[in-house]
Order: sequence, then C-alpha cells, then structure tokens
Amino acid sequence: MKIPLRDILFVLLQFILFVAFVFDPADLKIMFPEFLFWFALVIFILGAFVVIVAVVQLNVHLSPFPSPLPGSKLIENGIYRYVRHPIYSGIILAFLGFAIISDSGYRVMVALLLYILFFFKTIYEEKILNKFFSKYLEYKQKTGRFFPKLW
Repeated sequence: MKIPLRDILFVLLQFILFVAFVFDPADLKIMFPEFLFWFALVIFILGAFVVIVAVVQLNVHLSPFPSPLPGSKLIENGIYRYVRHPIYSGIILAFLGFAIISDSGYRVMVALLLYILFFFKTIYEEKILNKFFSKYLEYKQKTGRFFPKLW
C-alpha cells in the first residue's frame, strides 16, 4: 500500500508536536489555581482512558495515517457510536490536562496546536472515509467530531 504524501505530512506534524510537548521552557510557566489542578487531573485521566478504549475498539483497523487500511471496516459501536475521532479527543484532553497539571503555558499552546492540527487532519481524513465507506456521511451526521453531540 502506497501512503499518500499528505498522510505522511499530517503524521509528521503530529509527531513533531508530540516531541515539542516533552519540552517545557521555564519562562512560559503559569501558576494555575489549585482547583484547576484537580480538574486537569480528571481531564488527563479521562483523556488517557478514552485513548485506550478507542484503540482497543479500533483493534486491527488502527493506523496513524488518515487513509484507512485495506480491508478496514467502519466502526460505529462502543465509543465510536458517540464520537468519530475519540483517539484524537483523548490525546487532546490528556495533553491539555497534563499541561495544566505541570503549570506550563508552553504545553497549553502545544495542546492547542495539536487540536488545530487534528481539526484539519479530520477534515482531510473524513473526505477519504466518505469515499471509502458508503455509510460514512450518515454516521458523520449522527456523531460528534471530537466530543458527543448534545442535540
């Protein structure tokens, strides 16, 4: 299977942001209020849990690239019944939670950049998924991108 260049670029940018998140320049420290620490801890744990559940449910269909693997099927049950991209959701929540826990304005910025990247990556990914799966448009209309639809 030939991987499209755009897929590689999205994954490369994602990897760069993951590596950037490891660093924490001291001059961009923010002292968040203590109540935010506990809120962020819950967000971090929830995010990590969502990633684990979504990866297990995706199983052999998991790929870091936006293009689906040959023979993939559309997963519409479990957490995917409510959210189209729960792995991205979990990563965003976990990174944001950890950024606040570590009092890092820099990491908050990286988490926000990751959200922006995932937003554009999902636009690209969903165009491909819509062509690959005949039921994708219907699935897209009833589920949220990163978080469950409330209406």
